[in-house]
Parts: sequence; structure tokens; C-alpha cells
Amino acid sequence: MKRREEGSVTAFITALLGVFVVVAGLTVDGGRLVAVRIEMLDHAENAARVAVQNVTSLRSGVPRVDVDRARSAAEHYLRQHGVSGGVDATPETVTVRVSRAVPLTILSVIGLGSRLISVERSATPIPGP
Repeated sequence: MKRREEGSVTAFITALLGVFVVVAGLTVDGGRLVAVRIEMLDHAENAARVAVQNVTSLRSGVPRVDVDRARSAAEHYLRQHGVSGGVDATPETVTVRVSRAVPLTILSVIGLGSRLISVERSATPIPGP
């Protein structure tokens, strides 16, 4: 009767080890993905804020974005911080999109290499009191 149960512990340990790898991967790599997403959101938001500060028509009470200067300011911010992305500017709003590939360390064991994190933030000038 003992012959039938030989190897059952090995199969259980192997399955348990696989579960531990997946849980560790979700914890470590998932945490890294969340942290990178928050960092990218900050960069996109800050670049949009820097860009939207380039306004014209302040005295008229209706501030308009200087499109060329805003685009240049946002691109300069992104370059300064080593972030790749794009900037769309209109007289009403500035939108910044950034992205970064994040390599996975533990989950690469099960075939997941990296994930692309892309975020977008916009800013609009608001007239003062």
C-alpha cells in the first residue's frame, strides 16, 4: 500500500512551490508596476502643469495656452526627467502622455517578460479672481 503513495509528497511540494513563485511575483512585480504607474502619473501631471503655465491673453480674463511654448516646456520637462512621451497642446488644454516598459523579475520565470505602462494627464488654464 505504501508504494502507491510514493511521490505524492513530491508532487504536492512542486505545486506548492509554483504557487509561492506566483504569489511572490504578484507581490514584488505587481508592487513595482503600481509604483511605476504612480511615478509616471506624477511626471505626466507635472509636465502638463509646467506647459499650461505658458499662457497668453491674461488681461482679457480668458487665458489661452501659447501652444508652441507649452509644447516646448512639457517636452523639456520630460527630457529633464528621462521620461519618454508625447505632448498635445491646444489653446484650451495641454495633454501629456508618457509610457515606460517595466521588466518583470519574478514573473519572468513563468514567461511574462515586461509590461508597458502608459498614462495620460491634462491641464487647463483657469482664470484668477
